[in-house]
Amino acid sequence: MTKILIMGLPGSGKTWLAERLIKHLDNCAWYNADVIRGAANDWDFSPEGRLRQANRMKTFADFEVSNGRSVMCDFIAPVPAARDQFDADKVIWVDTIKEGRFEDTNKMFEAPTEVDVHIETHMSDEEIKTLAHHMMEDWNV
Repeated sequence: MTKILIMGLPGSGKTWLAERLIKHLDNCAWYNADVIRGAANDWDFSPEGRLRQANRMKTFADFEVSNGRSVMCDFIAPVPAARDQFDADKVIWVDTIKEGRFEDTNKMFEAPTEVDVHIETHMSDEEIKTLAHHMMEDWNV
């Protein structure tokens, strides 16, 4: 089972992509950071709050993997520590914008040095289907 992080700046299209990908993936859970933050009622975006959120997302993702499902989580993961905390098997970086709507996030965001898929433009439905097929065939999703 595969744990996937879809990361990028706010407004880059992480959730948009995840909503479309999940339709083409069998036996794969999906968790969105805003939904999880809302359920926890934790809107702390300090460095500590961001690491807490990465750990929270990891907990949900690890639960799914331990129960035989692949999982896809979309959240900003602005710094290497947050990405390391989540500990993804595969990383998709949605890099469609150079600045998000939150200045504090823009300032702290560090581009990842290693990703499995680097998306620089919004994908067509056909490109998303192709990516989903690749994920199922090559990533065991």
